[in-house]
Amino acid sequence: MGKQTAVTVKPKKVSPRTGTSAKPTKAPSAAVAPTTAKRITSRERLKVTQQARANKSQRKSAKALTASGLYYATELERVTIIRQGLPANILVQISSALDISNDLLFSTLAFPRSTVVRKIQNNELLSAEQSERVVGLERLVGQVEAMVKQSGNPEGFDAGRWVGDWLQRPLPALGGEKPAEFMDTMEGQNLVARFLAQSQSGAYA
Repeated sequence: MGKQTAVTVKPKKVSPRTGTSAKPTKAPSAAVAPTTAKRITSRERLKVTQQARANKSQRKSAKALTASGLYYATELERVTIIRQGLPANILVQISSALDISNDLLFSTLAFPRSTVVRKIQNNELLSAEQSERVVGLERLVGQVEAMVKQSGNPEGFDAGRWVGDWLQRPLPALGGEKPAEFMDTMEGQNLVARFLAQSQSGAYA
């Protein structure tokens, strides 16, 4: 009988990565939001930012953007204010100060009613072009205030109401047109402001 050869079997090494003692795979983090959720969050963040800017501009308007303040402001200061944009709801305050309806104010400044009403309701800012017309109108009120003070008898005079009424009067010096019809452009506003300055004497009779 032939001699048997012994066979030695070496145990296989078990990789710690594949063995039973390996750590379980981590589940995806729940903090990772879907792409759609990120887009929604971005839109909401943008809306909050816009509202914060409008609120900040509104607070600044209440403190510094008075009619006389805009009249005496430097050109650089007015340019900065216009570029930043005025809060749309300042229009409600101006129409009240002029003692005219909101619709008449919108028409005077050539503002599309639906757009402006939406901006007021959403607490948004006016565009730079719209803000420029508002600043021009407020400067006109500030100019009248300054003129009356220079006359030495400002007591009891309401510049806002006077301007609101005067804008609707046809004037021969303007070709029989109302000053309000010139308030939709800066050139027209400058024309009206020059006319006021030239007619300061006896203008408040």
